[in-house]
Amino acid sequence: MSSLAGRTALVTGGGRGIGRAIALALAAGGATVAVAYRRDEEAARKTVADIEATGARGHAYRASVDDLEECRALASRIESELGALDILVHSAGIASRGHSVADTDPAELERVMRVHALGPHHLSQALLPLMRRAERSDMVFVSSVITDMMSAGAGPYAMGKAAMEALAQVLAKEERGNGMHVNVVAPGLVDTDMGRRLVRATAGIEDIRQADASSPYGHVCSPEEVASVVRFLVSDDASYVTAQRIVVDGGTF
Repeated sequence: MSSLAGRTALVTGGGRGIGRAIALALAAGGATVAVAYRRDEEAARKTVADIEATGARGHAYRASVDDLEECRALASRIESELGALDILVHSAGIASRGHSVADTDPAELERVMRVHALGPHHLSQALLPLMRRAERSDMVFVSSVITDMMSAGAGPYAMGKAAMEALAQVLAKEERGNGMHVNVVAPGLVDTDMGRRLVRATAGIEDIRQADASSPYGHVCSPEEVASVVRFLVSDDASYVTAQRIVVDGGTF
């Protein structure tokens, strides 16, 4: 794929899991990469160290994307400290607890919606003026196949991801004239902390490797496989791609 040298990226949830893999993939392409994290400073700093090991510049910022003022403060720091931003990847996420609609705590619903829907809206809004300065900019939303499945017990998570995808489609239309490409990547089960918790809760599988044999291509999707799709979408090889939703699940759904 074409080089990302000279470009600057922000990956929310970039300290662990899919976000970390995306941050490293962008850095390997030559981009300067900032990662935003909520609590795990150690993981974020490890990601930055690994970014810098590729020869790229790395930065870590603590910010809760579900908080409007923290989103605005993060945008302000990105502008003042990095001076530019042309890639924004919304990868921060939390799971819901698997309760039915009848049994869902309203506080849980609000929290999940803030992280997956309101937070990306707030952060996108705050960073749009900076991103519009770039000749080309990219925004990628990491969603989920849950919006295809709409599984019982997944109300808050499915609602949050569906709202996120709606936001992406609206932004793709609004910002195309400003040179922005906006796309969605929707993974299935991925070998992350969240994925491991999911298979334990839903299938009683303690070791996610036990799910390899029943998975497409003989293995559970890796974070790096999702990151490769994101890396393609923000490259010159995807210069005419926008408003697309790419499912990364091995053809399961």
